[in-house]
Amino acid sequence: MKTILGKKVGMTQIFSESGEAIPVTVIEAGPAVVTQIKTVETDGYNAVQIGYGDVKEHRMNKPQKGHFARWQAPLKKHLTEIRLDEGETYEPNQVITVSDFEVGKKLDITGISKGKGTQGNIKRHGHHRGPMSHGSKHKRLPGALAAAAFPGRVFKGNKGPGRMGRETVTIQNVVLLKVIEERNLMLVKGSVPGPKGGLLRIQYAVKGQDNR
Repeated sequence: MKTILGKKVGMTQIFSESGEAIPVTVIEAGPAVVTQIKTVETDGYNAVQIGYGDVKEHRMNKPQKGHFARWQAPLKKHLTEIRLDEGETYEPNQVITVSDFEVGKKLDITGISKGKGTQGNIKRHGHHRGPMSHGSKHKRLPGALAAAAFPGRVFKGNKGPGRMGRETVTIQNVVLLKVIEERNLMLVKGSVPGPKGGLLRIQYAVKGQDNR
């Protein structure tokens, strides 16, 4: 499955030929480098590891340096693994760029959502609030948690206040509207997970369209 790593630059809009304003997310994707090739004989399955983002040598520990040296690959800050489709092949140190992706195709984009900290049950789960007048003391508090006398306990998985966000989120079937090769930029329709500068994994959509 064709995959690349990148970072979220921000959001803007472009205009279609009919003059319609389309919200887009700008992603600086790649170039990514193949840093390892896994095979059935050595690892039990076929896959490749790709790296993205330059990093200074003094920020890498000895095992990390040894891994890149073994494959004669440049040091990279972020690594991810790609399972290969039948007949798909890669070479060591092969460079993957935005030019490898076709405009109009659908993508699956994975990122870490923005962290919201500890939030109440209304913001976190969309629960309804209580009455706002006549002396109510439960305007934004959780309702009853247990089930009266029987079973008389709170069930596991009950939705309540707690930490919100900072989770791995995948947006599926995002349309790739434009590629700017000289600046390593992708413009995709709509929003994607995470803050500006957040790491993203971009690959052709698994469902909804045959992109192979």
